Amino acid sequence: MSDAFIAETITIAGHGGDEIEAYSARLVDSGNRAGGVVVIHHMPGYDAQTKEIARNFAYHGYNAIVPNLYYREAPGASPDDAAATARAAGGVPDERLVGDVAGAAEYLKSLPTANGKVGVIGYCSGGRQSFLAAVSLPLDAAVDCYGAFVVGTPPEGSPLKVGPLVDRAPQLPCPLLGLFGAEDKYPSPEDVKVLDDALTAAGKPHEFHVYDNAGHAFFAVNRPAYRPEAANDGWQQIWNWYGKYLAG
Repeated sequence: MSDAFIAETITIAGHGGDEIEAYSARLVDSGNRAGGVVVIHHMPGYDAQTKEIARNFAYHGYNAIVPNLYYREAPGASPDDAAATARAAGGVPDERLVGDVAGAAEYLKSLPTANGKVGVIGYCSGGRQSFLAAVSLPLDAAVDCYGAFVVGTPPEGSPLKVGPLVDRAPQLPCPLLGLFGAEDKYPSPEDVKVLDDALTAAGKPHEFHVYDNAGHAFFAVNRPAYRPEAANDGWQQIWNWYGKYLAG
């Protein structure tokens, strides 16, 4: 199988047919067919680190796309400025997020190298949004990396204005992988257990890993929170999960 891929900024149709910016890392057509991954960026925005994650998926044999969730508010702005604008607005509306992910999924399915299967992954606020997309769309697999406020609500003073999603656990149509830090507060280990219990009660296939000595953002290689041992094992869990549900 060829390891060649093309990575570039493109335009896709998002929620309501809006044209939005996105970053695509897609395989060069060599006769093989691959699964697709929608990468949902964290609250700091559509940044270089998230684009690197998309390229990592392409290197490992998946088509990937990162929709710029803040494009409407701040087209052409730096990730920091766009994130500040989005925070001031209370974050991305849930309905719009679902529409943007749906558009990204349709783009992935349209590629000549697509096998028809699409998964979603998100980090921090994107982890919550990954769960939201998974309970709202006909996806094949989902990964929630320390998604805050799937259970519970943001503390007073938080710029994020969202509600809990745990009551939608019975609507989950695809297997969910959850990767969390034992020292995280949002979500806390107690929050993770509430979600675990809700999915178990609903009979939904899922697998959760909670890493000791890791807090929030332990995947982020450019931040002090980075924990190599947890991140390396987390990536292996992701490859196993998508290898089972998206590949082939």
